[in-house]
Amino acid sequence: MKHPPFLLPRNSVLPDFQGGGLFGLARDLRAWLHAPEAVPLPFVDAPPTGPLVLVVIDGLGDVFLQRHGAGSTLLQHRLRHLTSVFPSTTASAVTTLQTGLSPVQHGLTGWHIHDRRFGGVVTPLPLRRRGSGALRAPFLAQRLFPYAAMYGDCRLPVAVVAPADIAFSAFSRRHGRGAVLNAFSRPDGFVPAIVDALAQNGSAPQFLHAYYSRFDAVCHRFGAHSDQAIAEFHRVDRLFARLLDQLAGQEVTVLLTADHGFVDAPERKHLRLAYLPELSRMLASPLFGERRVAFCRVRKGAGDDFLALATARLRGRAVVQPSQRLIEAGMFGPGKPSLQLSSHCGTHALLMEPGWTISDRMVGEKDHRMRGVHGGLSGDEMWVPLIVARP
Repeated sequence: MKHPPFLLPRNSVLPDFQGGGLFGLARDLRAWLHAPEAVPLPFVDAPPTGPLVLVVIDGLGDVFLQRHGAGSTLLQHRLRHLTSVFPSTTASAVTTLQTGLSPVQHGLTGWHIHDRRFGGVVTPLPLRRRGSGALRAPFLAQRLFPYAAMYGDCRLPVAVVAPADIAFSAFSRRHGRGAVLNAFSRPDGFVPAIVDALAQNGSAPQFLHAYYSRFDAVCHRFGAHSDQAIAEFHRVDRLFARLLDQLAGQEVTVLLTADHGFVDAPERKHLRLAYLPELSRMLASPLFGERRVAFCRVRKGAGDDFLALATARLRGRAVVQPSQRLIEAGMFGPGKPSLQLSSHCGTHALLMEPGWTISDRMVGEKDHRMRGVHGGLSGDEMWVPLIVARP
């Protein structure tokens, strides 16, 4: 997308919704799954004649890979970088990778979204309501995720491999329609689960989507470039090398990418909405989205006042934009907007400057410390690697 004619945070990397981003990768995979003989895959040098494996390492940014990956198998097979979607977060990017739809189409614009149908701010992946526990409603998954499945009616066998705690969740079952779902319990079980799932169809053409979440969890807890994150990266690299070894000699194409990267979140740059009461009083709901891109639902009639006051109070720490302006500029991608998009994006967006985060806390919620965060427009968050290997 072209740079929009309005202010964004410093050094922003815009999402590429053509051939240089995750959306293009997912769109091409979806088309290929439905017409493998007719649709080329521009990111491989020759059409796959056997299985195609897509490995998604949650949180593995391309900046991290190039900074810490010297001598790694992952860096050795790196082809290029891609941009994540906007916001650069799991709910938005993983959903794009599992549907071939842009965030404007699937409507998942952050870990938290505001949905009037379910009474306020909810977390769509674990299906919870902020401050109120599990989210329950008739036909809940169908209403939150009304779009067609990527794997439905495709021409090839499809399998999905995911951690056991999420492999059969409502989100996974809904997005995995048409695929065989497989789970692994421990990191060392990741590669055997992939190999076993592939063996179900032998060497025939097939597609396998394999998701690994542990790197993301480590970065959130310890920091984007912590010793623990580096150690977990080396574990991922060993798993990748082991996968290539076990698939050696087979006609398999392995792609590896990520949903987003990470930045560190120093406490001195963490804004708490409770310390901005004049802004908080103008909001009709808690914040939603992410700590790096927070969406606000401003009370009716207060939009202009909120925009002026937030711009003044957050200068140098956040850029404030009406959410509709971001939608019209194509920040969430191309396609027909989800019917719930306006609700999910609120009235205004707080686009945090490099290093800055913002959060609030509802009654009953714990103050959740995150040393590593994502969701924003910095290169560390937006650039993800595209790795291609033929063992």
